[in-house]
Amino acid sequence: MIPCRAYDVGVLVDLFADCDIAIDPELLDRVPSLRHWVKDRRSQAISHAESGSSLGSGPKQHWDTQHRKRFLDEMKLRGFSVKTIRAYNGQVDRYMRYCAAHPAPSESSPSASRLSEYSLHLLDSQHSHAYVNQAISAVKFYLQHVGGLVESEAYLRPKKERKLPNVLAREEVMRLLQQTVNPKHRAILYLTYSSGLRVGEVVRLRLKDLDRERKTVHIRQGKGRKDRVTVLSEAAYEVVEAYLRSGYADRAGWLFPGQQEGKHLTERSVQKLFEQKLREAGIRKEVSVHSLRHSFATHLLEGGIDLRYIQELLGHQNIRTTEVYTHISVKDIRRIRSPLDWQE
Repeated sequence: MIPCRAYDVGVLVDLFADCDIAIDPELLDRVPSLRHWVKDRRSQAISHAESGSSLGSGPKQHWDTQHRKRFLDEMKLRGFSVKTIRAYNGQVDRYMRYCAAHPAPSESSPSASRLSEYSLHLLDSQHSHAYVNQAISAVKFYLQHVGGLVESEAYLRPKKERKLPNVLAREEVMRLLQQTVNPKHRAILYLTYSSGLRVGEVVRLRLKDLDRERKTVHIRQGKGRKDRVTVLSEAAYEVVEAYLRSGYADRAGWLFPGQQEGKHLTERSVQKLFEQKLREAGIRKEVSVHSLRHSFATHLLEGGIDLRYIQELLGHQNIRTTEVYTHISVKDIRRIRSPLDWQE
């Protein structure tokens, strides 16, 4: 089963980009961005028919197996994370496909001069500003380190959108945790919330990373390949101990082993677990498992914990990233009364 979300459907579409894909009309209504994709595919087909070209000709020749391998090697040499490599590879692939479908007569290969045109295409397709900026960064990296281009022109980027994260109330978090009975699942969700972990961090925990005496969790090589130390809840550790007694844990390896021997649990498994428990708890908010991390930070701030400490616990390099939680905290908002409630 594949979740019906724009991102996941987009990944599926990219994987089968060269195939004919039939899309149910109901899915088109639920994922509007797919309508733009269908429109693009139709325009590509018309363009290829008129020019007699295919995705394998024209600019596509600059994105063959050899160029792709060089691109991946350049990213690996610079220590890019697996997620970034996967995302950049997909972005450049889509850019090359766009250039092949919309050939520019004045140039023989894709270059940075077409990035503005491509950015407008993405924005018209209802992609987020963050998505467009990532596409620009990926193509720029490819052109500079694989294409050998030295661009003097400025890269115009859409202004970064300021979106507030969705969080759960403490009562909702407790309801979700109490809804979880399986010892392994309880330990995963308890640690994720109580320590403010990313899903990629919780699945890669080992038992040695939990220090009960110091009440800390050691996160090794988290986002940005940085180690950090965050808080370990006594209640969460008791849940972990119950999980260890159940016999499902691997005390010598991953704290949460996956189905494949020697592998940790997948991030997608945790996401599916959270979505299931969310439904069982009757919570209707548009939240993901990452919202537990947002909720952790927000609840700390509402509890009077200094923003700098929260920054350290979350592993944010820039305090401005952490400051977003000041906009969703209700600690001070609760003191304000709406004019409608004022008494004469």
